[in-house]
Amino acid sequence: MRIGQGYDVHKLAEDRHLILCGVEVPHDRGLLGHSDADVAVHALMDAILGAACMGDIGRMFPDSDPQYKGADSMGLLARVMERIRSEGFYVVNADVTIIAQKPKLAPFIGRMTDNLRRALSTQAVNVKATTTEKLGFEGRMEGISAMAVVLLEEDEK
Repeated sequence: MRIGQGYDVHKLAEDRHLILCGVEVPHDRGLLGHSDADVAVHALMDAILGAACMGDIGRMFPDSDPQYKGADSMGLLARVMERIRSEGFYVVNADVTIIAQKPKLAPFIGRMTDNLRRALSTQAVNVKATTTEKLGFEGRMEGISAMAVVLLEEDEK
């Protein structure tokens, strides 16, 4: 068994869509980034790659590479899953926390969870959201952060 943790932050910006776990969430701003800036999926990919001792998303999908400009993070997650499977790993469970003062994410959590369950090929996925009680950059609505923890197992050989 291998445990990995991931963390990511993106700034909120005008004229961007807010995408979290592959779900477009209605909001007056979205997250700024080289890709679609899906902060939750980025944290999850880092957790998966960390557990497999395969670096991080910055190494696998560098923001200096134009092919990842505007990339769909769920598509990048599929590539991460292909990579870990090719090395004999599979995801046992994943837990993702999104930290945002606004918008309220409760109405979207079910769809987010379903997206990740399909992508990870496991039902043992939990997505949750919290605020910071108006403290810090999330509380000032300057950005959104996310944390993820995953458990991987290696296929029997």
